Amino acid sequence: MKNGSLQNNLNLNAHLCMFGAAAIWGLMAPIGKEAMAHGITGLDMVFFRVAGAAISFWIASLVQKAFFSATEAVQPKPPKKDIFKFAGAGFFAIVCNQCCFTVGLSITSPINASIVATSLPIFALLSSAIFLRERITLMKVQGITLGLSGALMLVLGSATANNAKAGNILGDLLCMTSQCCFAIYLGLFKNLIGKYSVITCMKWMFSFSTLLVAPFTLGGVIEIPFAEIAPVTWAETAFVVFGGTFIAYILTAKAQKALQPTVVAMYNYVQPTTSTIVSVLMGIGIFGLSQAAAIALIIAGVYTVNRAKSGNN
Repeated sequence: MKNGSLQNNLNLNAHLCMFGAAAIWGLMAPIGKEAMAHGITGLDMVFFRVAGAAISFWIASLVQKAFFSATEAVQPKPPKKDIFKFAGAGFFAIVCNQCCFTVGLSITSPINASIVATSLPIFALLSSAIFLRERITLMKVQGITLGLSGALMLVLGSATANNAKAGNILGDLLCMTSQCCFAIYLGLFKNLIGKYSVITCMKWMFSFSTLLVAPFTLGGVIEIPFAEIAPVTWAETAFVVFGGTFIAYILTAKAQKALQPTVVAMYNYVQPTTSTIVSVLMGIGIFGLSQAAAIALIIAGVYTVNRAKSGNN
């Protein structure tokens, strides 16, 4: 009985962690959008997010036992060849991914950005097929087709929209590109990431990423009129940096220890739900028929892909 009760508690904590991470990512879109509408540019936000996360993960690496068990906290020091591989991983997973998403979010609807983010499993399957030689079956093709149809519907809807709250085609395409870049990272660096804890991986990836984005973003950050930025805008920026980047990664890593990948993937749908509700309440987004149809197609596509993978169809 005690073992069963302990396992139930672990599963409940894992579900709460995953729900929390997905909700934070859903909140990050409208909150980040608001910050970037009041003095913080998209590239400024990229620098704050990448550099802030690098500092956070290095601090966390000194106190890993607070986040993971003693066994997981004791990690072998990565050899030089792996450390340099983290630079490549950071380029796709952080530099390209976060630059495209953050800049895309700054010009499109937060609802559209969060809907596009749910298409990641579909792009991840394509990446696995290319880099990991994962077999593509008829059911997987059907799932990919459904998901990409939803994403295309969203982009075309933005192209014909007259209201910025309904989306922007360039912003939607940038957000979609960010998912493609992250999927490439998942396919190319799967073996590297599996060797180390999330904190070890992230501290090196974000460190290299800070060096890569600094030449293009630091000049703009220096020119920010810091005294003129409202405290609420700095609070929104801090939420994106520490909530949407650092805390969400930690919560996800803890959840993945107890939950199956398919269960983790299902929490992806919390993001657009949270983002839509908050964006509409804040008056910075519109949820209409095209967005509803797009998210239905993407969810159907991701569900079909996950079902095919779990059943090896």
